[in-house]
Amino acid sequence: MSNKQNNKPQLGAIGLDIGGTKIAAGVVLWPAGEVLQRTIIPTNPTRGGEAVLKDTLDLAGQLLDWARLEGIEVAGIGAGVAELVDCEGNVTSSCTIDWRNRPVQQRLSEIAPAQVESDVRAAAVGEAIFGAGRGHPLFVYVTVGTGISYCLMQNGQPLKGAKGNAITVASSPLSTVCTHCGAKLHPVLEEFASGPAIATRFAQSHDGEPAETCEEVFRAASNGDKVATEILTSAGEALGVSVAFLVNVLDPEMIVVGGGLGMAGGLYWDAFQRSCRAHIFADSSRGLPIVSAKLGTDAGLVGAAAVVFAQQQSGTANYAYETN
Repeated sequence: MSNKQNNKPQLGAIGLDIGGTKIAAGVVLWPAGEVLQRTIIPTNPTRGGEAVLKDTLDLAGQLLDWARLEGIEVAGIGAGVAELVDCEGNVTSSCTIDWRNRPVQQRLSEIAPAQVESDVRAAAVGEAIFGAGRGHPLFVYVTVGTGISYCLMQNGQPLKGAKGNAITVASSPLSTVCTHCGAKLHPVLEEFASGPAIATRFAQSHDGEPAETCEEVFRAASNGDKVATEILTSAGEALGVSVAFLVNVLDPEMIVVGGGLGMAGGLYWDAFQRSCRAHIFADSSRGLPIVSAKLGTDAGLVGAAAVVFAQQQSGTANYAYETN
């Protein structure tokens, strides 16, 4: 069925959410934020960066062809990548996908005008335009899944930092010394509270029996497994400490939490909220709203397209509030 209305082409953008496990893609309509022709393919990053890039380019080209046949005017391609991305759209890390120093944005731009962004900033922009952050000038978006990252949104714009690295909240060690035994501790939040970390901790507690995903740990906890309950509670509490630090430093009006694990609810969410509020210093900030991402698992895909819309609409008033 064609999406033409009154012979006036609909406006859309191609959104690509490129993670270590899968690439989610689709055509996102403006101003509705509706996703059409949703497609998911495996990333398989161990094949190398060029192979992943070829798949990404092929997928973007296929979506562009489909959109044109449907009479949709494509404003551009937005790509959210699970890596560090600088202010010019260059991928500057290779933790998961080997795209460091690879001309990803340039290659995508040969198909249609393209913008590459870190996945957490893309999702934050999506929440600002279409989701829970709409109408809120200053909020922090936190994503919790395979990794843990954040983005401060101010008046519809993501804080990128000087080099594009203002997303790191859980990857570096928080070095300290135990006051009881004198041992030097180097805890890393991502190695303790992320999805893979929860699964690993659960497996280690069960003599190495594998837990493929953190969902299995949630199931075990719901069935009364005390170890699973302790792991989820301690992970949520640890996350709360770090997010409270963001609140103390950035003073946002709201926290929006996304990502597969961030949307999971239950023990993890309850422990996270309690811990976060307990570690917020200012009385006036302690009761700030802590909400789930409205876009859910589509935050990355819709957010990548939203980066394109954000630039296109930047000449108007405040694009974050101009979607009607």
